[in-house]
Amino acid sequence: MGHKGLETLVGFFILLAIAGLLMLAFQVSDLTTYQGNKGYNVTAQFDNIGDLKVRAPVTVAGVKVGQVSSIFLDPKTYRAAVILRMNENANYIPKDSAASILTAGLLGANYISISPGFDEQFLRNGDVIRETHSAIILEQMIGQLLFSVNKDKPKEGDDAQAPA
Repeated sequence: MGHKGLETLVGFFILLAIAGLLMLAFQVSDLTTYQGNKGYNVTAQFDNIGDLKVRAPVTVAGVKVGQVSSIFLDPKTYRAAVILRMNENANYIPKDSAASILTAGLLGANYISISPGFDEQFLRNGDVIRETHSAIILEQMIGQLLFSVNKDKPKEGDDAQAPA
């Protein structure tokens, strides 16, 4: 194989590696699941969304049925309003379902899990999920734990004896 043939082969492998890296980047960033205008929007309001991000998954029983399309602060209620873009084939979720913000693993990313209700009518475009459960903030839980531990400790100089 000549010098030019070797250069062509090396160039081919470099292009192949770049294409592989681009494919990996699209997979990791979840850009391959873009579905355009198909589906419907549902709104849910939360007291605290933690570290929830746009494009976070929306799941039912662990199965992805949509994603977060936008997050904003409702100026009337001062609650975080989250618009969920549901897949068009997820048209069987009851109206009385509940939405919870959960964490994937101990320090993983936040996502929304929908617990189906029992209503005969299903969520449609523009509906609002009424029952929501905010994110559990790890820092708040640790602070509450430390506060309760310090509250239970007897202070120095306090007599532990019962009055006679």
